[in-house]
Amino acid sequence: MQGPDSLSIVVFAGGYDRVHYALVMASAAAATNRRVTLFFTGRALLALVGERQPGVPGWYELDAADDGSGPDERDRTFAKQGLATFEELLAACVALGVTVMACEMGLRALGLPAGVALRPDVPVQTGGVVSFLNAVTPGGATLFI
Repeated sequence: MQGPDSLSIVVFAGGYDRVHYALVMASAAAATNRRVTLFFTGRALLALVGERQPGVPGWYELDAADDGSGPDERDRTFAKQGLATFEELLAACVALGVTVMACEMGLRALGLPAGVALRPDVPVQTGGVVSFLNAVTPGGATLFI
């Protein structure tokens, strides 16, 4: 039996492991020729914030990983284990054509000003829930992480 041909993921939890796994799911789905939309809101939006200091991506400010380690420490552990890192997964999503959306309400709720510097290497569409719902393919799968 064949699954849905599209996947929409609402990424609202700000823990590193959850955002990392949303990128795993999105890149895998896109690699299997599914249309994928990632809708970031809440603390997960920090994954899309550009560098606030040179060499320090916004995702370093995500909440701790499930094991209590900081995002940068957990990412280094994954790299040592031969697992895809945050940057590798995000780059794969971009290369595979995943639609990345940032919730305008979520940006305001985090106190991030309008026009905050989002990552220049990720084409991000800003919009609200209605924009996301209009991007969702009827009959496709939707996940909340």
